[in-house]
Amino acid sequence: QLACLSDSARVSSGPWLSLSCVKLPSGSKKIIPSTSRAVVGVVAGGGRIEKPILKAGAAYHKYKAKRHSWPRVRGVTMNPVDHPHGGGNHQHIGMPATKSRHAPAGQKVGLIAARRTGRLRGAAATAALAAKEREKSKN
Repeated sequence: QLACLSDSARVSSGPWLSLSCVKLPSGSKKIIPSTSRAVVGVVAGGGRIEKPILKAGAAYHKYKAKRHSWPRVRGVTMNPVDHPHGGGNHQHIGMPATKSRHAPAGQKVGLIAARRTGRLRGAAATAALAAKEREKSKN
């Protein structure tokens, strides 16, 4: 019997049995077919993204290895030649943010083919409010 297991997991079986009993680190026992293959353990590097990025330089090096997605500059801060939302004397879009799915590529910024916008009203609002109340009562 071949087993690849982490710290305290154990396998008990024999060549004459078609099932194996695996005792996991949590203490629970699982019965699985002896022909199956598995790796029991914890993925390395877990919890890495839970640490906050404290400096801009850390974010720079993180995204430099991935793609050009940092820093993200808002369209309203740009000039009108750079973005459809740019320009004006105040930082405002100046037009509806929703765009058609069939708009040309240069216009397709903002809420593309939005089904709905604005605040929830009617039955959807009461359902969302009830869900929020249930979440609050759990905590």
